[in-house]
Amino acid sequence: MNIGHYPPPKRRGMIVHSMILLVLAILAILGFLNLSSAEVGPAFLGWLLLALFSFAPIPFLVYRAYSLWRADYHIDRDSLAISWGLRVEDIPLSDIEWMRSADDLINPLALPSLPLPGGLLGIRRHPELGVVEFLASDAKKLLLIATAKRVFVISPENPSGLSQTFARATEMGSLTPVEAKSVYPSFVVTQAWENGLARYLWLTALFLNIGLFIWTSLIIPTTPRVALGQQFAGSALETMPSSQLIIFPVASLLLTVTGWIAGLYFYRWERERALAFIVWGSSTLTSLLFLLAVLFIITTPV
Repeated sequence: MNIGHYPPPKRRGMIVHSMILLVLAILAILGFLNLSSAEVGPAFLGWLLLALFSFAPIPFLVYRAYSLWRADYHIDRDSLAISWGLRVEDIPLSDIEWMRSADDLINPLALPSLPLPGGLLGIRRHPELGVVEFLASDAKKLLLIATAKRVFVISPENPSGLSQTFARATEMGSLTPVEAKSVYPSFVVTQAWENGLARYLWLTALFLNIGLFIWTSLIIPTTPRVALGQQFAGSALETMPSSQLIIFPVASLLLTVTGWIAGLYFYRWERERALAFIVWGSSTLTSLLFLLAVLFIITTPV
């Protein structure tokens, strides 16, 4: 019996996600580069918004691309395991009521929001099936898996092969009873929040970034120019408009968010949780260094 892996189609989704990430990265870099030379005014605000709105979706899309790259459907005589990034669903075969193609439905499935190729993820409600959770990549190869809890929608590269394997495994019976397991990305966040050190590092980094934003916004209107740029011994200080200071809290926040997500990735495994704390601690230290950098800049006489 062909028991094993039936991964979803990945190539098209990875290409689409990569292209979107490339465009967003170019826009974010363009925004930050122009922000460093713009005067306070509409142009400065425009470049700032472009940089922020371009960078904001990048961690989300990177996670979706990583989830697609690692996505897999694995079936054996005991269970069907669905892995999609931090989302894991292990379903005993005895809990599966039926398995069929989405094309057999009278009322077609409504795709989840943001239905990008390679990332059909989310929960919908169907008039016949009730709650439906998508963990799929290709709308043309959707396969429905009904359990007492909900209906899961997956998209193996070979839907008929997985269905046939399921039918044969059901006929042969289970070798070892297994328990159903559901792991959600939010579970990792909740688990990490219960750790005192992780909670302290998160809150410290958050307050440092909030304080840096507030402090910088108070400095810019009252200080026309600051010593920001390459400085050489014996030469006159190179000054720039104080509006350039906004780069510090923006860069600090972006690095903090990136570090927070990277830490959550390592926190999933007990043996690598030390790396998670190192990443979170480094993010907190980086925020503090940005704060000190602004302090040194504004205390330098111009």
